[in-house]
Amino acid sequence: MSETTDQVVEETTPVVDEVVEVAAPDQEIDPVAALTADLQRLQAEYANYRKRVERDRAVAHELAIGSVLTELLAILDDVDRAAEHGELTGGFKAVADQMAAITNRFGLEKYGTEGDAFDPQIHEALLHDTSSEVTTPTASKILQPGYKYKERILRPARVAVTDPEN
Repeated sequence: MSETTDQVVEETTPVVDEVVEVAAPDQEIDPVAALTADLQRLQAEYANYRKRVERDRAVAHELAIGSVLTELLAILDDVDRAAEHGELTGGFKAVADQMAAITNRFGLEKYGTEGDAFDPQIHEALLHDTSSEVTTPTASKILQPGYKYKERILRPARVAVTDPEN
């Protein structure tokens, strides 16, 4: 005896829901209003595009100035060392003054003074000491000043840090 199984094959036909927009009998689609809405949308997209391009251009400009100023930091350090040793005289002093004026005009800011509270966001600790004279971690000696350009740190100030003894 052989058993036969009945196989039922179901054919599935894809059901397509067609969406037909039918205007209400009392509502007409105004072609002028539709074109006006399209034009307004395109104008808004173009205005947003222009703003985005201007913002990107400004960011690229700031990055370019920041990279040039970063390359000048070694020269500014040499000028500072020459001034500390009294070797900044004559024509070299005039060049150093012009360089300082130009970098200040571009917005380069020098920071880091002895006695500032140590902030790891803007300081790089190179030496460490403890003392009973301080109550919070303090930048006790500035080994190399830090520079920033428009809230962007170009180089952190390299400092010796003094912590409280406790």
